[in-house]
Order: sequence, then structure tokens, then C-alpha cells
Amino acid sequence: MTPIQPMAGAQARAATAPVRIGVLGCGTVGSEVIRLLGERAEDFAQRSGADLELTGIAVRDLETPRGPHVDPALLTTDARAVATNADIVIELIGGISPARELVLAALATGATVVTGNKALLAAHGPELFDAAAASGADLYYEAAVAGAVPVVYALRESLAGDTVTRVLGIVNGTTNYILDEMATKGLSFDTVLATAQELGFAEADPTADVDGHDAAAKAALLAQLAFHTRVGIDQVSVSGIRNVTAEDIAQAESAGYTLKLLAIAERVGDDAINVRVAPTLVPHTHPLSSVHGAFNAIVVESESAGRLMFYGQGAGGAPTASAVLSDVVAAASHKVRGGNAPRESAYAALRVVGPEETTYAQRVRVRVADEPGVLARVAGSHAEHGVSIQSVGQLADVEGDSVVAIVTHPSRGAALTAVTEELGNEPAVREILSVTPVEA
Repeated sequence: MTPIQPMAGAQARAATAPVRIGVLGCGTVGSEVIRLLGERAEDFAQRSGADLELTGIAVRDLETPRGPHVDPALLTTDARAVATNADIVIELIGGISPARELVLAALATGATVVTGNKALLAAHGPELFDAAAASGADLYYEAAVAGAVPVVYALRESLAGDTVTRVLGIVNGTTNYILDEMATKGLSFDTVLATAQELGFAEADPTADVDGHDAAAKAALLAQLAFHTRVGIDQVSVSGIRNVTAEDIAQAESAGYTLKLLAIAERVGDDAINVRVAPTLVPHTHPLSSVHGAFNAIVVESESAGRLMFYGQGAGGAPTASAVLSDVVAAASHKVRGGNAPRESAYAALRVVGPEETTYAQRVRVRVADEPGVLARVAGSHAEHGVSIQSVGQLADVEGDSVVAIVTHPSRGAALTAVTEELGNEPAVREILSVTPVEA
């Protein structure tokens, strides 16, 4: 039997109207998206079933020099016109306003919106998802969490038949680069930050990165996807890396740990979750300990699939554009074939609780008086609060005192906090040098 030959791509698409694409923003990512839309036009058309026609590019300044791949005739400062006259709107402006207003305007027309704006989704995600549902529109945001790392698709579709119990990962490349450089070169936070800014790895104002706010926005999105419940960024417990010292990192490495800024979202019992961002000690045997430089990695733990890890570049023009265009091709395919992308799950009424209600281990470094009975009192304070000690090690002698490291078994957060406060009130404890969660 002679097999039926498929129609040539252009011929098969002849009767299909082009999918109109509007782009809001033409910065590093937007420019790369536009370049690839042109260079890979035939490939994208073959995959989606229709030609992707770029109909408008909204910019702030028409006079800013652009690359040769940007058609000046498509540039406009009327962002609303671009947002309301396309089948797919790519939002790459960033920030909250006017991005929120433009996304809502696009969704109101029934257009699909593709965005990489984690700040917008963390602050107004429920409003945007509701607006999309009301208009029968779709909202894609693979690029908002970890750049080219396809974790959104995995959580929303690949694991739809499973129960996710925990998500944790390195979702901010800037802080991972800084901690990595501090670990390998023994440099201070301020020194590495200055170098990162010179190299373009860190912003002139690094607050969102080093204080954990960028990771918190991504953690909120991951929690919503994993647990089908609404999580606001204000419900994420956040601690950044600004106070991490080279000594903290060196001591951790010598004890078999790597210090990483982790975003963690996990179930707490049957009716609650905890979402947090904090510098965390990761054992050298854990896969996240080997994630270096500006790369991202996310581990998903589920009841049936077990532990899965997603790794790749989390920022930059090309990696982010790759994630954006993956969403664009999927959205165009849905437009051509009819139907919608998978909807956000019906939101469960889960409580979002603080670290005090979850369970984790911690490592405390303290400077104590070198006198009999000190370690017994330290151990006793742990026992009084039901905290089991995994190990105690003497690290050094300093001016007649001893530096001791105490690692606990996983314990309730409230008990760990109480123990730490009690140590601070113990006369023989000269100074609490560091208190750091430990990943199992």
C-alpha cells in the first residue's frame, strides 16, 4: 500500500488565517523573541499549523536603536492598540503597571497572553487567571519561573495525574552565582556582588535578587501550580543572602554542605502548605549542590513519580526567549485546532502556614565559654523542646572560647526557634554565629 503523503507545509496552511502576534516590549528578551520569530518562521508555522504574523511591537521610545531584525514599520508607542489587536499578545514589559492593565485588556478581547512577568503573576495572578477564564482566553507563563527550564509545563500537564508533595529549587541565577563565587574563591559578599554587577550578572539595584524577593515571586507561582491553591507573595517567608559571610560558607563546605538560596513549597499535613525562601545548607550528595553559576534547577517530589529534577539556564535573552516561544507555538496550535490550553485547576482551600508549623533540620554555630557542662546545657535545652540533636562538633578555639556546630534532626519550626532563643539567653553562649536550615 502506498502511504499517504502529507501536504507541503505552505500548501496545508493556505486556507488557514495567520495567527497575529503582538509584542509588548522590545528589550533584551523582546528583541530576541522578534529575531527568532523571523528566522524560524517556517519552522514555527509547521509546528503550529499557521503562519505567525507579527503585527505590532509596543515600545517606549521610537528613536532607540534596534537590531536589523526589528521592522521599524511595526513599532508603536500605543501599547494598548497592540494589546487589543492580536490573537496572541506577548507581554515582556515587566513590572506591575502598565503590564497588568495591558494584559487585562488583551484577555478581555479573547486573545491569548504569553508572559514572563513573575512579579505581575505573583501580585495579580488570581485576577489574571479569572479574567482569562471569563473571556475564554489562555494565559501562558513558562518563562516567568525559571527561564528555559520547562517546569511550568511539567507541573501543569505532565504531573496532572500525580500528587505533588514538595517543590524546591534554585530559581535565581544571580544569587547562585554570588554564593558559588564566595564558595570557590573565599571572597566576601560585597566583593562578589560588585564583580557580578560589572559583568552584568547582577542589576545596579540588586535588592530583588539578593534579598530573595525575585525567588519569592517564583516560589509563589510554583506553589500555585503544584498544590492548586492561591498563594500571594506576601504569604512567602523570605530571607535573602545579604548577611551570608565567607566564613559561613567555608564552615558549611568543611562539614559537607553547600549553601544555596532555596525556594521551597511543601505540603504540611492534609490542609496546609508552607512556602519559603532562605539560604539553606544542601548536602554534597544532593543534586542541587552541584548547580553552579547562574543556572537554575528545580526538584519536584510527588507520590507516584518520585523525585524529578529540571535544570537549565534561568535567565538571559536566548533562554527566556526559548520559553516564551515555546508558549507561543503551543498557543498558536490551540488557536488553529480549536479549544483551549489546560485551565488552572479549581483552587483548593489550603492554608498557607509559616515555617513554625513545618518540619526541617537546622545547623547552629555558636561561640561558647570553654567550661564544664556547657554542651550538656545546650543539649538539655534542645531536649526540653523536643528537638533531637543529630551531631555536635567543636570547630575551633577562639580567644579561650570554643566554636561549636549543632545539627538537629528534622523538627517543628516553632521548637527550633524556641531552642535558638534559649541559646541566646544562655550565659555561657557568647555569640550565635549562624542559624541555617538544612535540607535533608
